[in-house]
Amino acid sequence: MTAEAMPTKLVGQAIKRREDPRLITGQGTFLDDIKLPGMTHACVLRSPYAHAKIKSIDTSKAKAHPGVVAVFTGEDMLDLNPLPCAWQAGRVKNNVNTPRVLAVGEVHFAGDPVALVIAEDRYIARDACDLIEVEYEPLPVVVDAKKATEPGAPQLHENAPNNIVMEWEAGDKAKADAAVAAAEVVVREQIINQRLIPTPMETRGAVARYEPATDEFTLWTTSQAPHVLRLLLTAFVFGISETKLRVISPDIGGGFGQKIFCYNDAAFTMWAARKIGRPVKFVEDRSENYKYSTHGRDHITDVELAGNRDGTITGLRVTTYANLGAYLSTVAPGIPTTLYGRIITGVYRIPAAYVKVYGVYTNTAMVDAYRGAGRPEASYLIERMVDRFAAEIGMDPAEVRRKNFIPPDAFPYDNGLGLLPYDSGNYEAALNKALEIVGYADFRKEQEEARKQGRYLGLGISSYVEICGIAPSKWMGLPGEGWGAGLWESANVRVHLTGKVVVTTGSLPHGQGVETTFAQIVADELGVPYDDIVIEHSDTLGTPFGYGTYGSRSLAVGGTAVYRSVAKIKEKAKKIAAHMLEANPDDMVYENGRVYVKGSPDRAKTLGEIALQASVAYDLPEGMEPFLDETSYYDPPNCTFPFGTHIAIVEVDPDTGIVDLKRYVAVDDCGNVVNPLIVDGQIHGGIAQGIAQALYERAVYDENGQLVTGTLMDYAVPAAHMLPPYETARTVTPSPVNPMGVKGAGEAGTIASAQAVMNAVIDALSPFGVKHMQMPATPENVWKAIHAAQSAS
Repeated sequence: MTAEAMPTKLVGQAIKRREDPRLITGQGTFLDDIKLPGMTHACVLRSPYAHAKIKSIDTSKAKAHPGVVAVFTGEDMLDLNPLPCAWQAGRVKNNVNTPRVLAVGEVHFAGDPVALVIAEDRYIARDACDLIEVEYEPLPVVVDAKKATEPGAPQLHENAPNNIVMEWEAGDKAKADAAVAAAEVVVREQIINQRLIPTPMETRGAVARYEPATDEFTLWTTSQAPHVLRLLLTAFVFGISETKLRVISPDIGGGFGQKIFCYNDAAFTMWAARKIGRPVKFVEDRSENYKYSTHGRDHITDVELAGNRDGTITGLRVTTYANLGAYLSTVAPGIPTTLYGRIITGVYRIPAAYVKVYGVYTNTAMVDAYRGAGRPEASYLIERMVDRFAAEIGMDPAEVRRKNFIPPDAFPYDNGLGLLPYDSGNYEAALNKALEIVGYADFRKEQEEARKQGRYLGLGISSYVEICGIAPSKWMGLPGEGWGAGLWESANVRVHLTGKVVVTTGSLPHGQGVETTFAQIVADELGVPYDDIVIEHSDTLGTPFGYGTYGSRSLAVGGTAVYRSVAKIKEKAKKIAAHMLEANPDDMVYENGRVYVKGSPDRAKTLGEIALQASVAYDLPEGMEPFLDETSYYDPPNCTFPFGTHIAIVEVDPDTGIVDLKRYVAVDDCGNVVNPLIVDGQIHGGIAQGIAQALYERAVYDENGQLVTGTLMDYAVPAAHMLPPYETARTVTPSPVNPMGVKGAGEAGTIASAQAVMNAVIDALSPFGVKHMQMPATPENVWKAIHAAQSAS
C-alpha cells in the first residue's frame, strides 16, 4: 500500500499482511531451506510395535553402509535427561512419565524412536535405518483411555497404576449431585471427542550446529515458543547454561499447537552435532509427523445435564477420560484440566457444576494442545447437551440458550470452576445477530416444507466462549494451575536517530500476521509511517524473553507489551521535547508523531527530531539516559474471554448418509479489532478445522496400536471444495483486561464450529428419532445412526 493510500489511523483497517509478498513468492525461509557447510542428515528408526521390550539392537550393518557418519541408540544418550513435562495438572499428584530422546529398554507406542542414523544425505540415512536389526519382545497393548483404567488392562508405566496420570476435579460435587437428583429433566450422553492429527503444511524438524571453541549451540527449529524451548532444553534435558544455546524459529508453515512442545529431534540433533563435530539436520516426513508428533482431543466423556421443563438449566455433572498417549508431552496435563475442565459451563449460568478428569496413558502417540486446546472439547460438550436438553423438553434451542445466558450485567463472572472471572460478554447480541443473518424464522418454515417433500434440512447453533490471553502469573503460577510460572510477554521498542522504529517481541507469527498488526499499533500510537516500522522476532539472541505464540495470546499479551513500551517512549519523548522547548513536561501533548506545549501546536517537535536529540545526547534533561529505547514485560491481571454464535445449515440424504453443508454463519466477538482482514482469515481457518472434525477427520488406532490413518490417503483432511463460503460478522465487547480492549481470534473458529455442524446434522435427522451420534458424521456413521434409531423405535 502506498503512503498516499495508507489510512490516517491504521488500527481497525483491513490492511493486507506485510508478510505475504515474501511468503507467496517463495522467498520465505522454512526449516528445510536451512543449509549449512558440512551439514549431515539424520533419520530415525522407529518401533513397529506399540508396546514391546527392546531385547537387542545391532547397528553394525548400518555403520558400515557407505556415506553413514554415525549411528546411535538410546544407550549412547544416557547423559541426556528425559524430555520435560512443564505443565502438570494443578493441585493433584501427577504420575509423570516423559519420553527419553531415544527409547531405552522398552517402547510404548508405534513410532517410538529407537535409533538414530547420521549420514551425508537423507537418502543414505534412510537406507541405513533399514539395515538396523532390533529384537523386540511384544507386550499387550491398550489404546482406549477408558479401557486402559479397567482392572487387568496392560500397564505402561510402573508409577502409574491403572495407567492413570492424574485424577483432577473442579466444582462442587455435592451441589451437582443434588441438582441432578432434584431436576425435572436430566439428559445423559456419552460424548466422544475423537482424536485428531493437526496436519500443518510443513512438518516439524530441527537443524543444530555446535561451536566447540565456545561450547555453544545454535538450533533452528519449527517452534512456536523458541525462548521456552531454549529454557527446557538447557535446564532440563542437557543441564547446561541457557546462554549456551541460541534458538531460531524460521518461517513456520502452520503450527496449530503441534509446534509448541519440546520434541526429541531438537535434543538429538544438538547432541549429535556436538558428538560428530558437524551440523545435523532432521526433517520429518508426513508419516513420521502423523505417528510421532502430538495429536489432539481424544476424550471419552459421560455427561448429565439437569434442568426444569421451563428451560432453566440447574446442574451439570461430567466425567472425562482424557487420552494423553504413551508419555506426557510438554503441557499435556494442563489441556484437559485447566483449559477444558474449568470452562465446561460455557456461556451459561449453571448454579451447580462438577467435572472429574482422568488423565490416562495408552499405547498411542502423545496428545497435547491442538488449535483451541481443551476449549473445543468443552464447548462441544455443553453445546451438544444444551441441544439435547432443548429437544427433550420440546423447546426451541435458541430460546433455551437465551434463557440461560450469563447476562451482560453479571460480568466479571465467576463460573464456580476455578477460572479467573470471565472479563466481559454480551452473548444474546451475538446470538440475535447470527439468527438474523441466517433468517431463523424463515428457515424453520422452509425446513418444515422440505420434510413434507422428503428433504431433511437441519440447523445447528453453537454459542461459545473461550479462554484466551493465557498468561496471568497469579493464576498460572504455583500453587495454582501447575505451570509454575506466569506466561507474561515482552517487547522492546527502539526509535533510532533517523526516526525509524524497530520492535523486538517475544511473540512470533506462524500465520497470525503479527508483523502486520504490531506495526499497525505502533504506527498509530507513535504517529510514524507504517513502512518505517520493523518487527523482529523468533530469535532468542536478539529478542527479549517471551513465552511464545499459542492460546490466542499474541495480541492480547504480546501486543499489549508492545503498546506499553510505546507508551514509555512517548513519555520520554515528552520530557525531551519539554527540555527542547523550555517548557514544563506536564504541559506537553503527544499527538500524531509530534510533541507540543498544550495550546501551542504550531511550536512542535517531531519524533524524528526528538530521537535525534536523544541519540546525540549532548543536551538532555539532567540525569536522563540517551536514546529512545524501552522494554516492557506485560503480565495481565486476567485472561480474556472471546465469544460468539455460529450457525450451520445442512441437508442430509437419508439413503446415502451424505451431509451437504449448505450455509455457515459466524458471529464472533473478539473485543476491539486491530485488523479485520486478519481476524476473518483466522476465523475462516479455524472453522475449516472444526468442520473437518464434525464431518471428516478421525485418527484411528487398531487393537494392536497401529495408526491405520497414518497417511493423507487415510486421514481425511478436507479439500477446499468440501467447505462452503463463510458468512462472517462481529459484535464488539471490549475487554477491560488490557488497554486496547482486545481479546483474541486465532482459535475461535475451531472452538465454535464442530458442534454447530453436528447440531445441524442431528436436527436434520430428528424425524428419524436420532437424538445423538458421535463425530465424524461420515455417510457410513449417519446411515448407521438412522437405522439404529429406527430399530430402537
